[in-house]
Amino acid sequence: MDIRFDGKRALVTGAGKGIGKGIAAALFVGGAETYALSRTQEDLDKLEAEHPSIHTVCVDLSDWAATRKVVEEIGPIDLLVNNAGVFIPVSFFETDEAVLDKTFAVNIKAVTNVSQIVARGMVERGKGGAIVHISSSGSNTGSTNRLAYSVSKGALDQVMRVMALELGPHQVNLDTNINKLR
Repeated sequence: MDIRFDGKRALVTGAGKGIGKGIAAALFVGGAETYALSRTQEDLDKLEAEHPSIHTVCVDLSDWAATRKVVEEIGPIDLLVNNAGVFIPVSFFETDEAVLDKTFAVNIKAVTNVSQIVARGMVERGKGGAIVHISSSGSNTGSTNRLAYSVSKGALDQVMRVMALELGPHQVNLDTNINKLR
């Protein structure tokens, strides 16, 4: 099956490597004008070398104001993939405020920040759109050394449910892709 995204504008967070890079490339190959966000310029340079027409933007998503500025400057988006995530493998006893803050800054706060901007535009344009959150099987199963990560992904699943209830009437489709813990 050939899925096309011609005429659509897509934004992928955490697009410098791994799953995010693959999603950004697939959306681009499928015809979408694609914006790839990452905090690592070197990763974006590699993506741009492979797909020169992908728009790459280096931003630290844990910086609320900088992220808002970048996403607002990008303009209208039809497809958003919230892929960026932080995983710091430490035990329950080693999980401190810094680990929790860093994890939640990206896994929850950045998702909320980016999604608010993109979804507001979707609603205002009256055309709807699609927002996908990349979650984890850790959102509903326990695993050692993953307290902050698992709790943040559980919260992400709830963020999606609330967004679906509030944005569904505006034809904004929401989904969560749950990846298996390694």
